[in-house]
Amino acid sequence: MTEPLWPSIAILAFVTLQRLTELPIAAANTRRLLARGGTEVGASHYPLIVALHAAWLGALWWFALGRPINFAFLALFVLVELGRVWVLRTLGPRWTTRIIVVPGEALVAAGPYRFVNHPNYLVVIAEIAVLPLVFGLWQIALVFSLLNAAVLAIRVRAENRALGAAQRG
Repeated sequence: MTEPLWPSIAILAFVTLQRLTELPIAAANTRRLLARGGTEVGASHYPLIVALHAAWLGALWWFALGRPINFAFLALFVLVELGRVWVLRTLGPRWTTRIIVVPGEALVAAGPYRFVNHPNYLVVIAEIAVLPLVFGLWQIALVFSLLNAAVLAIRVRAENRALGAAQRG
C-alpha cells in the first residue's frame, strides 16, 4: 500500500510558504538597514546560499512526495522551527538573509544570542539535516548538510570579520 501524498505535500508546502513569506520581509529589512547607513558584506557568496536552499527544497519536493513520515523527526523539526521563530523575533527588523552591518549598532545579545553567536545558522543546519529525515531521505540530509557546511564556512567567516570590524571601528 502506498502512502498518501497529502502529509508530505502539507509539510513541504508549509516550509516553502514559510521561505516565500520570509523573502519580502528580509528584503524590506535589508532596504531599511541600508537606508540607515548599513553596508552589505559577502554579497558574492549570497547566490550560493540561494541556490543551495532552492535545490534542497526542490530535491525534497521531487523525492519526498508519498514517503512515510517519521513522527519523531517531525517533532524535532517542529522544535527547530520554534528556534527559527525565536531568532526572527529576537532580531526583528535587523533580520535579513544577507549580511548587513550598520555602523554604531551593538551586536544583539538577547534571546538565543545570549547562548551562541550564530543561532540562525544552527537553525538552518538543523533544518537542512532534519527535514529530509522526516521522509527517510538520509542521502539528501547528508549531501545538503555537507554542501551547507561548505557555504556556511565562507559565510560565517565573512560575517565574523564584518562584525568584528564594526565593533572595533
